[in-house]
Amino acid sequence: MPVTDELPPLDILLPLERAGERLEPRTDEAELLALLTDRMPVDPPRGVHVRANMISTVDGAATGADQRSGTINGLADFRVFRALRALADVVLVGAQTARAERYRALAVPEGLAETRRAFGRSPEVELAVVSASADLPPELLEGTRPPIVVTTSASPRLDALRDRIGQDRVIVTESDAPGVVDLRVALAALGARGLSHVLAEGGPTLLGELIEADLVDELCATTSPLLVGGPAPRIVRHGEWFDPARHLRPLHLLHADGVLLGRWQVVRLGA
Repeated sequence: MPVTDELPPLDILLPLERAGERLEPRTDEAELLALLTDRMPVDPPRGVHVRANMISTVDGAATGADQRSGTINGLADFRVFRALRALADVVLVGAQTARAERYRALAVPEGLAETRRAFGRSPEVELAVVSASADLPPELLEGTRPPIVVTTSASPRLDALRDRIGQDRVIVTESDAPGVVDLRVALAALGARGLSHVLAEGGPTLLGELIEADLVDELCATTSPLLVGGPAPRIVRHGEWFDPARHLRPLHLLHADGVLLGRWQVVRLGA
């Protein structure tokens, strides 16, 4: 299998029985994908499996000074990022992240299409954007593959949004608080469309809301060997302490050039 020369090898630190193994970059990333799918349900018992992928510096910053995560990541993180997207049915992001990171229609990473099919995924990765107001950049809604937009019935832009991208691309949630997206309803709607493997890429507010609602199954957290200081956000933003605090179980830990790439199981409440 051809090797992707630019991407670094990943050394396994955990699990201990595999410590010292090296995952060399491959065009199909079969070994890395096998590691990322270990203990991952094929048919999620709750209808959807939610995996979050975030990065932070050693001093806890989720972005660089430009408010973007792209300035604190690197090739090791990019390698795992590509593999995680190849395993996802849909990538879920908040509107602020979609704007800051300039999201557009997603493509299957080069070289991973065949492997993606082997894992039972459809040829295309969907993008879903959460926005209570449905106030999204026009360029995000252009093209033949606009995102799925998760919004509320209180949005003044709802009818215009449906006209622009099609009613089937809009998920309207109803919650006890008017104008607040009900993420549980949103995920159920994605699962009903066959999008059962959800990759949440942030931002911190969306991840905080998902965790508070006990909707996250896994967290892939990269630690970048940088110190940036400043008033940067953490990977989770929530106004209140989680009560109880959520416990994590390590599934694996990889290393490359000072970058640590962890995969954690989030212990669901009542589990």
